[in-house]
Amino acid sequence: MIKVLKPGFYTSVQDFGREGYQHFGVPYSGVMDRQSAAFANSLVGNLINDAVLELTMTGGAFLFEQETLIAICGANMCAKLNGIKVPLNKRLHIKPLDVLTFGKLINGFRCYIAVFGGFKTKTIMGSKSFYTGITPQSFLKKDDVLKIDALKKTYYKNNTTFIPNFNFTTNDLEAFKGPEYSSLSASQKRLLFNTPLTISNHSSRMGYQLKGFVSNNLPSIITSMVRPGTVQLTPSGMLIVLMRDCQTTGGYPRVLQLSAKAINILSQKYMGQEVYFKNMD
Repeated sequence: MIKVLKPGFYTSVQDFGREGYQHFGVPYSGVMDRQSAAFANSLVGNLINDAVLELTMTGGAFLFEQETLIAICGANMCAKLNGIKVPLNKRLHIKPLDVLTFGKLINGFRCYIAVFGGFKTKTIMGSKSFYTGITPQSFLKKDDVLKIDALKKTYYKNNTTFIPNFNFTTNDLEAFKGPEYSSLSASQKRLLFNTPLTISNHSSRMGYQLKGFVSNNLPSIITSMVRPGTVQLTPSGMLIVLMRDCQTTGGYPRVLQLSAKAINILSQKYMGQEVYFKNMD
């Protein structure tokens, strides 16, 4: 088991989310940065969609009460094991009573901890992902206890693995034209792909609000399907990029749809940073 000594800010259990329940209004949820979470799982021999811990902006402290393997990927939050700095993107052998702590955020915004066998929280609607109203809690609290598997001694000990390019510094977000893109004027279309957009403080797992576009007279649409990565344009010119915990329908024009890679990149950005849309059509 793992005991939460300090939960950090909005630390939650996430996997790849809930598929097939959107007609009931249930969000997809799941890890914001799938690439980082999948790589962490692969390092400890898990399936890529096994449940991990998602740490947002700040880490926390965790006491391991049994031997296991972990991997830490994504944002650099100065992880330390028993007070000694440990690297990202590498499998780590944990012994009973080891304490994992996190410090200053260096880059990125979300960090992922994978543990051998995945975290054993309750599966609801095919997923362990925390979400308010679906799971008993939406984030970890101090003194929570997380169940994990006993470590099997047959795990593969060679820890040489190709490390993906975790490019948190790029400002380019790959985007495809959305259903209402054709409603934009020629000048608005040019602006959409050439304007620096600033991430506002109203950004979360539900959606990122981007400032910097122009006001417009596009009419609202009949409430229609949306999904993670859908880019909505409001009358004021605010662009809303829907993220993993987004609603399943919306009434703002859907002008763009982000690629899976772009969702991962945006999830590692924070307030005040600038991004650009890159036309992939």
